[in-house]
Amino acid sequence: MSNNSNPNYFRLGAFVLAAIGVLITVILIFGGGKFFQKSFMVETYIKQSVTGLDAGAAVRFRGVKIGQVTSIGLSGDIYERDLPFHDRRQYVVVRMQIFGDKVNPDQIGEFVKNNLRARIKSMGITGVNYVEFDFVANASSTPPLPFSWKPEYPVIPSLPNQADEIISGIQNLIGALNNMNLDGTQKKLDALLGNLNVLMAGDGKGNEGVIESVKQLNVIMARIAKATDKEELGVLMRELAAATTSLRQTITSVQGDTVLTMENIKQASENLNEFSRIASQSPSSLIWSDPPKKITPNSSAGQSGAQK
Repeated sequence: MSNNSNPNYFRLGAFVLAAIGVLITVILIFGGGKFFQKSFMVETYIKQSVTGLDAGAAVRFRGVKIGQVTSIGLSGDIYERDLPFHDRRQYVVVRMQIFGDKVNPDQIGEFVKNNLRARIKSMGITGVNYVEFDFVANASSTPPLPFSWKPEYPVIPSLPNQADEIISGIQNLIGALNNMNLDGTQKKLDALLGNLNVLMAGDGKGNEGVIESVKQLNVIMARIAKATDKEELGVLMRELAAATTSLRQTITSVQGDTVLTMENIKQASENLNEFSRIASQSPSSLIWSDPPKKITPNSSAGQSGAQK
């Protein structure tokens, strides 16, 4: 019986060894030979929840996979065991294996100074999270999380998860809305709408409103358009030209009469001056002087007058 069972054990052992060999081969093929790749470790500290991020999750730089998450733990269990519980920061410590030639801590520190940051992102609607590395411009607005222990691996500061920031913003908005006096705001809005209605439609007490004013403005504009009609404008221009001509003639006549009047005034002034001179030099001559010569009408003038 023992002789018959020995071949079975041999076959079973050979099958197990072959299966193990196939399994190792599959792991090496699908692992892309990463067992033989050079790599180094880094870690980051996160203050928010890391739900959806598990060990083995991808680590990407601008979308390109450069490593994977090896472990996720709490700083209280890793670095703060000797501190009282209420003094622990309780950060989430995410340790990552980065494939490639080893980078010394000084080089990583230089990258951090140039705003290299780590952030948890989600793979669309699947809910699977991964760690994204990138150089960000607004890193100064979010300072790195402070810590007092000596890290085991170089630390790359983290940024808050964008989904957490959105949720936090919504929560702050809801809190601000709860603190607002909605009843008072509603009353003020109703009063504003009432004033706008009065302004637009009027109140029936002398205030005609904007609508009635617009109607009157339309009437005025129609009248202006009628007054500026081409035919009526031509008549108006002809009347204006006639009035201008008449005014010019009147001014010319007035100027002629004015010149004659000024000449008469000048002659009268000279006669008055002569009279004053005689009166001042010889007043008696005005009384005892010979009477003025008698003026006799000219016969030829009379005849001509008779003939007329």
